[in-house]
Amino acid sequence: MTSPRTLLNEWQLPPKKSLGQNFLSDPSTAGMIVDRAKIGHKDAVLEIGAGLGALTAPLARRAGRVTAVETDNRLIDLLKTELRRRDLLNVELIEADILKVDIAGIARSAGRRLAVMGNLPYHISSQIVVRLIAERESVDRAVVMIQREMAQRLMAAPGGRDYGRLTAMLRYCADIRSVAVVRAHRFYPRPKVDSEVVEIVFHHPPVHIAEDEAFLFKVIKAAFGQRRKTLKNALAGSELHLTPAQAQQALKAAGIAPDRRAETLSVEEFVTLSSCL
Repeated sequence: MTSPRTLLNEWQLPPKKSLGQNFLSDPSTAGMIVDRAKIGHKDAVLEIGAGLGALTAPLARRAGRVTAVETDNRLIDLLKTELRRRDLLNVELIEADILKVDIAGIARSAGRRLAVMGNLPYHISSQIVVRLIAERESVDRAVVMIQREMAQRLMAAPGGRDYGRLTAMLRYCADIRSVAVVRAHRFYPRPKVDSEVVEIVFHHPPVHIAEDEAFLFKVIKAAFGQRRKTLKNALAGSELHLTPAQAQQALKAAGIAPDRRAETLSVEEFVTLSSCL
């Protein structure tokens, strides 16, 4: 693996801060991630942010096919050159924003649910997780590298301040676990914080099924929108347009004390509350 610094200098391509570009520079780390993701020849992989191909190459050697998405058009020719040089012919390279890619279409073309991989840009990692939740009928699992602080939030249990809206949404439909911690010095340019690789395995269907999933997510958003307030006051002051009496009645019907706060509710309680509302 040619170092990111060398490749970028050869192609005269400075990293873009606006895209949050921090390229994995350690091939052993890339290999470890692919190993722990248990990628095999039956897998169809969607890679988010192919970058300089650090993950793309080991993925292509293991998976049946790889669809690699990269939004920086400056890197496309470099990536094509690197893939040809390594004789990796099972990679389809797409220049696009991952938030706009037709994930369902890629899964249909592959004839199976996708394994999603990638080093997610810090500034849009939350948006990508929300997108994966929405597209989970096309996604079997995701093994992604994110800022370590965000990883801790996603894995948080109810009751602590790390447990939030995105945590509850993800726990509704998936299990999540830590795969590895990747220190900042393994990237170029070096970020200010460490990263963590997490595996998200989606439930098909969820354990506790909401009557209206879109409404459930609105309830979760409302509950965490003013998380310092009690649930009764947070719900009443939200875009759900509830009166305090309506919020109190729904909480009582759900068996939830109105003076509790959002971070104390389990996913099952959120599902029950959304049904009562």
